[in-house]
Amino acid sequence: MDKIKTSEEINRDRRSFFGTAAMALTAAQFALSSAAQAQPNRTKSAELSKVKPGTHTSFGGLRQIDAGLLNVGYAEAGPADGPAVILLHGWPYDIHSYVDVAPMLASAGYRVIVPYLRGYGTTRFLSNETVRNGQQSVVAVDTVALMDALRIEKATIAGFDWGARTADIIAALWPERCKALVSVSGYLIGNQESGKAPLPPKVELQWWYQYYFATERGRAGYDKYRHDFSKLIWQIASPKWDFDDATFDRSAASFDNPDHVAIVIHNYRWRLGLAEGEPKYDDLERRLAEGPVITVPTITLEGDANGAPHADGGVYAKKFSGRYAHRIVKGGVGHNLPQEAPHAFVEAIVDVAES
Repeated sequence: MDKIKTSEEINRDRRSFFGTAAMALTAAQFALSSAAQAQPNRTKSAELSKVKPGTHTSFGGLRQIDAGLLNVGYAEAGPADGPAVILLHGWPYDIHSYVDVAPMLASAGYRVIVPYLRGYGTTRFLSNETVRNGQQSVVAVDTVALMDALRIEKATIAGFDWGARTADIIAALWPERCKALVSVSGYLIGNQESGKAPLPPKVELQWWYQYYFATERGRAGYDKYRHDFSKLIWQIASPKWDFDDATFDRSAASFDNPDHVAIVIHNYRWRLGLAEGEPKYDDLERRLAEGPVITVPTITLEGDANGAPHADGGVYAKKFSGRYAHRIVKGGVGHNLPQEAPHAFVEAIVDVAES
């Protein structure tokens, strides 16, 4: 494994975002070719440094496209002929996790696609007969279908939470579609058998909501209190992030999707082996259960104040056999890393995409 560096601490407040030192570090970590280094339109430090966390509040007009089983709502930014970057959100979050990231990447010359996952925002199922399935492989299948619909052959794929897992799966199963990977909290591919194994009590406590969702009371409670429930998760997962009500409410609006509760509950029940997946995805799940190694260039990120369950970077480093780096993002950064530390997230994407 070409592991360049095991850990690098990045301060989210630094102003010299893509200065000389950053480019030198990139070269050391990923041995950028001279051609890659000679693309100044993607490293405009002066333009990128103007964007501060929380600067943007919306993407402007959203787009819709039929892709696979869904009519997908998504935001797009940047030149249509730019290198593609797909940004994937998690639960309970939405595309606004990338509201600052997307314009920074667009200004650097990338074509940026930010879709609502199934069960969120303006994404809808094309048929009422389709199973409201939230198992891990199906979200990756959705994303590949979206790439096909948008005629994107290959993209750098980045995400956190559900989005990181989905990005990991695409990189593992369809490496020909994934140029490079940025994954918050690393290797998140799982399987139902491991989900059945008991964990130490303190670790089990971190997953309280998963066990709550395993009950019908939990389903009803999440449906009734989804706004307050999700806000509590935000507070627990990012204990040092002082987000305001307006920031949360912009994302929470996407949870009013008519399929949201069904998708979320099925996802967590499926993980515990309490809900069946669809047979047509069985082969994909068997392959994922083997813990496939990811071969594409990868940077994994972790916030220094992530309150959500996560493994230490050393635990999963060997799951990445290509060019690889793990970075700790400092400054009280929690689980929603792209929104809390957009500069560090963008820097990782540019570094790995140009490797």
